[in-house]
Amino acid sequence: MCQLLGMNCAAPTDVTFSFTGFAARGGVTDHHADGWGIAFFEDKACRLFIDHQSSATSPIAEMVKRYPIKSKNTIAHIRKATQGHILLENCHPFMRELWGRHWIFAHNGDLKDYSPALTGVYQPVGTTDSELAFCALLQGLRKAFPGCQPPLEELFAALETLTREITQFGVFNFLMSNGQALFAHCSTHLHYIVRRWPFSTAHLVDADVSIDFAKYTTPEDRVAVIATKPLTDNEVWSAFQPGDLLMFQHGEVIGRVNVPVPASVLEKLRNPALDASASATTIAASAGAMAIGTTELDLEAADDTAAFES
Repeated sequence: MCQLLGMNCAAPTDVTFSFTGFAARGGVTDHHADGWGIAFFEDKACRLFIDHQSSATSPIAEMVKRYPIKSKNTIAHIRKATQGHILLENCHPFMRELWGRHWIFAHNGDLKDYSPALTGVYQPVGTTDSELAFCALLQGLRKAFPGCQPPLEELFAALETLTREITQFGVFNFLMSNGQALFAHCSTHLHYIVRRWPFSTAHLVDADVSIDFAKYTTPEDRVAVIATKPLTDNEVWSAFQPGDLLMFQHGEVIGRVNVPVPASVLEKLRNPALDASASATTIAASAGAMAIGTTELDLEAADDTAAFES
């Protein structure tokens, strides 16, 4: 599977710590080497970096790890191609305009036989099912609210309806943001953690790097980090349930609904070898669990553990 990373904060924060571990999954600790990208919101506009090289070897990724761009909403993606060639136009995140704001979208999954009727306002540049779904989502939102952006609660309800339609075609894990909130949907694998006061030290899974967030934070700071797989090994991450659609704002969950996923997707969750987008580590972990009779699919949910991005 591709890998997703999102960050939603109460105050502008950089993602260098998490991105250091995340980027290693693009060719070092996992095999997602078919391109990558990252988007940083600054109010209603966005800085977008994409590269068809692997995140583990890309000079642009190295710059992102060293240059602390601060943002309240960040979305990153590393790609394992299942549909579409390894080209720049097929790299996530994708960006479009709606209601005078940039919108960003990244997807992990595989949508089979998905061919929505697009009117022409939003058309894909590349050849991925992911960008096609993004265009369909924005077209649906524009149709539901043709004048201007509605309140977030109404927007979230409309996004639930549109997600319910698309998820019937396969695995549809995604992150989406307009700079005001971050929306996250899980078909199979997605986790999150909310870090708040008092902050502590975190250690990356994919690199021997630790940081003491208490040195860089205040009691008002709060950040939510969303990732396909947990990025740290000394914190407790909460697992999304299949079908969960969450809305994050100011570093916390402000909306939650469950959109049922098809039985075929649940079967891929139980047996990742059936999923064309599954990662090597996910398949290996599943095989090991089956060998010892283990059927656990989620990390144990727990109270949010403190720590903050820097």
